[in-house]
Amino acid sequence: MTAIPVNPASLPTPSGYSHGTLSGTTLYLGGQTALDAEMKIVPGGIVEQFRQAFGNVLTTLREAGGEPEDLVGITIYLTDIPDYQAHGKEIGRVWRELAGPVYPAMAGIGCTALWQPEAMIEILGVAEIPEDRLRVPGQ
Repeated sequence: MTAIPVNPASLPTPSGYSHGTLSGTTLYLGGQTALDAEMKIVPGGIVEQFRQAFGNVLTTLREAGGEPEDLVGITIYLTDIPDYQAHGKEIGRVWRELAGPVYPAMAGIGCTALWQPEAMIEILGVAEIPEDRLRVPGQ
């Protein structure tokens, strides 16, 4: 199987990475921080950064024809786990607003830093997209 990059035009142009990689019907979603289209981390705290980072993940997912219910795994890297926990209800509301009541296998992992120094969160995932909705870039 050939790995096919998935890079939505509405996300920052990648250099040295892909926003997603499609292999068959499995989409591997590259780690997304809270970068906006101008390559700047959105202002605000963990809730705003979660909204942007998860929105970026969903943008890549939808570029390949996927929907939130196709997510089978999500990993969230956090520079401040207690801050994330303190805002858990707000983050849960954002999740339901963007993805509905779908919760795949998930992990939250604490780390000391992310690629952009001001980033507080990075989200990556895996989705299994049904063939009838799959959109292969370049085809």
